[in-house]
Amino acid sequence: MAQINPDFAKVIKEYGALDYNACYNCGNCTAVCSLSDGDNSFPRKMIRLSVLGLEDEIQASVDPWLCYYCGECSATCPQQTDPAELMMSLRRYLTSKYDWTGLANKLYVSKIWEFGAILFLAAIILVLFVLFHGPMTTELTADGGVKLNTFAPWKQIEIGDWIMAGLLGFFLLSNLFNMYLKIVVSRKDIKVPFKLYFTELWALILHFATQIQFSKCDTEITAKKYEFSTYWIVHWFLMTSYVLMLIMIVVFLGWFQTDNIYEWWHPQRLLGYYSTLGLTIGIVYFSYERIKKVSEKSKHSHVTDWTFLVLLFLTTITGILVHIFRIYGLPMATYYTYVIHIMVLFPMLMIEVPFSKWSHLAYRPFAIYFNNVLKAAQGVKN
Repeated sequence: MAQINPDFAKVIKEYGALDYNACYNCGNCTAVCSLSDGDNSFPRKMIRLSVLGLEDEIQASVDPWLCYYCGECSATCPQQTDPAELMMSLRRYLTSKYDWTGLANKLYVSKIWEFGAILFLAAIILVLFVLFHGPMTTELTADGGVKLNTFAPWKQIEIGDWIMAGLLGFFLLSNLFNMYLKIVVSRKDIKVPFKLYFTELWALILHFATQIQFSKCDTEITAKKYEFSTYWIVHWFLMTSYVLMLIMIVVFLGWFQTDNIYEWWHPQRLLGYYSTLGLTIGIVYFSYERIKKVSEKSKHSHVTDWTFLVLLFLTTITGILVHIFRIYGLPMATYYTYVIHIMVLFPMLMIEVPFSKWSHLAYRPFAIYFNNVLKAAQGVKN
């Protein structure tokens, strides 16, 4: 028998939801949604589950992840219950429920926990640099650049990167497994043939790489076509930029963190410039959207939304400064800025990837993948 939580409205409000109890189940939100279909009739279904406090059914649903916050439902809701923001809040809530450590919940509902975790992880990095940094030489390279690898040898930094990547992978993959248990394994009425996990794998790859569902948000109700196309392109540009940067610092650090000063057209610099440009454009664009509240999806901001943008901005600007100081031969400025850069980068990755904003990059495509697997299994059953 389904367990009802009569206090669920209080729970979900901690994740950003507004008062949705005014909903009288007219169905307008689902009717205007360009992403909803017969099998996944959101957001109406999720509103009803939230009103009833059916947490188990909410946690077993993929619907919140199939929503891309186009905003049509909120823009046309006769009761102004803002169903799109409820779906966003449910995604935060689900992120906390997939996380078996309980940290995601604390980071989402407590500013003290979030800011405290950032400062604690930054302090660890500072202590490590104070204890183990190399000589702060003012001698420059033959090219006139700073000997950064004398101060912070890339092989030592790489060991730290691997430890960090291992922790990120462990937490994120274990949370994804928990997600799988809640969405797929919990469906006792459907037996999934093993081969479907391979035949439907294309959906995971496609939606992670392209985020193509954003294109279906182009409607007359939410915005002009070019406006949402811009959002999709900028979002994709930002995503590919930080994924590329993460790959370079974890896998190719010896090539990326070099004392050599290459010409601007060298692949090492071009890839760095691509990531820098993508991050900068994304930060400016999404900050402007949230400050000006120019669309439905930017009218409401949770504290974690701004924390993500601020950390990303600080990581980007310090990274740019390290590059400039290094190639123009400013040793002390390079060393101190590099330490600050890592002090921001480390907590950003450790918090955002497995427990907060960045985790949706994994949860959303996996939700689509699990949904496709269940649909295919249902078809085999029938």
